[in-house]
Amino acid sequence: MSTEAVAEVIKEKKAEPLFSKKNRKLISNPLDIDNPVTVQILGVCSALAVTTQMKPAFVMSLGLTIVTACSNVAISALRNTIPSRIRIIVQLAIVSLWVIMVDQILKAYVYDVSKQLSVFVGLIITNCIVMGRLEAYAMANKPWPSFLDGMGNGLGYGMILMVLAFVRELFGAGSLFGFKVFASLGIPYQGNGLLLLPAGACILLGVIIWVQRTINGYRESH
Repeated sequence: MSTEAVAEVIKEKKAEPLFSKKNRKLISNPLDIDNPVTVQILGVCSALAVTTQMKPAFVMSLGLTIVTACSNVAISALRNTIPSRIRIIVQLAIVSLWVIMVDQILKAYVYDVSKQLSVFVGLIITNCIVMGRLEAYAMANKPWPSFLDGMGNGLGYGMILMVLAFVRELFGAGSLFGFKVFASLGIPYQGNGLLLLPAGACILLGVIIWVQRTINGYRESH
């Protein structure tokens, strides 16, 4: 390849828009065909545990999205300086830093929600989605695409949590964000207790996975 051709290739790479088609897929794919919960089956434990109400589900989704995106950026920026044999330790240290910051902010501004989420905010450090994106993407890509990848996977996770929480709280307790929906409409409603139990959440998540995979045509490879 001639010098002029190499210069042209470099120029084209530099001219790539921040939200090019390739970068937009980093946000859109985790919402559908590569969703971390319904396709990759990651983060299921927390998805079942914090979705009895929409408020803690929203806060958990926001916290995981922030931790995943910021950790991706930090690891991506340091990726060429991290020795391979200690990369997991470095990743855990950076994720821990962001988790502690999110946990302290929750305790300072939404203490009641922080108590509801209990240990699950702290356990973000071991969430398969966070560590998976660091290993699979941030260690091999630049900070901006890594940020988008972290945002996309956090939003994909959060989307499933909000759908779960909507159905569980509405039909399990007759409310949304604590507001009594059926009572305010004058409709007598006996909540479905099964939806508030982990077993009910597991069944509901299975239905969501089936519906989502049916819509996008995803099939497991054998």
